[in-house]
Amino acid sequence: MKKSSTNSRCGLLAGGNWIIDQVKLIDIYPQPEQLGNIRGQSQGTGGAPYNVLIDLARSGAPFPLFGAGLVGKDSLGEQILDSCRTHNIDARHIATTSKAPTSYTDVMTEQGHGRQTFFHARDANALWKRKDLDFEKSKARIFHLGYLLLLDALDQPDIKFGTKAARLLSQAQTAGMKTSVDVVSEDSDRFARIVCPALKHVDYCILNEIEAGKTTGFKVRHANGKLDTVALRHAAGALLQHGVRELIVIHFPEGAFARTRTGEDAWQSSLKLPANYIAGMAGAGDAFCAGVLLGLHENWDLKRCLLTGVCIAAASLADATCTAGVKSLHASLALAKKFGFRPKLDGE
Repeated sequence: MKKSSTNSRCGLLAGGNWIIDQVKLIDIYPQPEQLGNIRGQSQGTGGAPYNVLIDLARSGAPFPLFGAGLVGKDSLGEQILDSCRTHNIDARHIATTSKAPTSYTDVMTEQGHGRQTFFHARDANALWKRKDLDFEKSKARIFHLGYLLLLDALDQPDIKFGTKAARLLSQAQTAGMKTSVDVVSEDSDRFARIVCPALKHVDYCILNEIEAGKTTGFKVRHANGKLDTVALRHAAGALLQHGVRELIVIHFPEGAFARTRTGEDAWQSSLKLPANYIAGMAGAGDAFCAGVLLGLHENWDLKRCLLTGVCIAAASLADATCTAGVKSLHASLALAKKFGFRPKLDGE
């Protein structure tokens, strides 16, 4: 198979979970058999490819955007396709099915601090097998896949590659693409079995600290909740040992840490946002990921990639939905000047 040059490619192809979030603003999350009041309701985007592509479009990314996945033949599926058209996202690889409805999530957002609880219906996303996705015909430079652990068909075992997702990422690399993955945060022991096989076929691994810790076995926070920067470094090193080719990026509320295969480390604190600024925390990880992928596509230095990531993440927090808070890249970067940064992390 002929391998095309990454430099001759342009654009980002994101595949995986396409979700409609039904966001409920509640006064308090009730105990069992108790009542909480819904103070407001809205609808928004959800899932790694959907959020990342919309964030890039809203940020004014100067390259083509492509989506891949599966939605139901229903009103929510049509809403997803319509929003792709509105934001100039090529949706030719987003298929429709009558076998399951479009995936959705009920997001319970608590007033005051934005803490959220999620109730997810897997539905169409669980069936996506990427049958019509031909990387040889795609012009994209980067293929971003997410979320591992939430794509039932791709999380299935594969005799040669370990999982179907690992096979898919290998095919993208063989076609000349750079590959990127994200993982869903869940309380399970599936990380080593499902995430690790995929890492051998990943160029850029972008996770939060919970996912990095569960994948590698390191406890990245002390008992008092403080970030353990030594353990975080060890987790990044372990992810590289699992086969990630170029870059590990671990993000967390306090900021982000990155380590390259060549041994370069970079730290970036998050923005010091006032409590009344934060309407909801859903989508912040995908917004950060969008900023990093924007920089990687444009060959920016690592520090600039992380800065862009934390600024777009901060912009996303202004709205209870995942992406409606994101404006232009200039507007996101301006938040750093307006609010400043949280205390420096180890190594900054």
